[in-house]
Amino acid sequence: MSQLDATLAAGRREAEARMRDTVRLYSQAPDSFNRATGQTASGAQTTLYSGKARVKAIAASTGRETEAGEREIVLREYEVHLPWSTALPGGLRVLPGMRIEVTASPDARMVGLILWVTGATFSDQSTAWRIRTEDRS
Repeated sequence: MSQLDATLAAGRREAEARMRDTVRLYSQAPDSFNRATGQTASGAQTTLYSGKARVKAIAASTGRETEAGEREIVLREYEVHLPWSTALPGGLRVLPGMRIEVTASPDARMVGLILWVTGATFSDQSTAWRIRTEDRS
């Protein structure tokens, strides 16, 4: 093992030690509308990852106001760190529009938070897998 590999392995262990939140990464099929009942049914969800993570608000993100469905919302950016070794089933990649739900956290206010994936970065020299998200509440 090279010095670089040893340093990366140590960094990845330290990064995982800071992952105190638990999340669920999932994709969701489009909603469907039933004309007979007038009800909208949520699309089926497919869980791609469930486990430890670090959910971190991006400090420079003060939130920007925008409109969605005739109501104003504030978009706040977060970065979600997953263990570097995380692999998704079937070789899937994280795509914009997928969602991450915080299922447990030392900060109880974060539990239930749904974050929308906007992008992900990949690197063989990273200590964690970083996924860019936004809170659309």
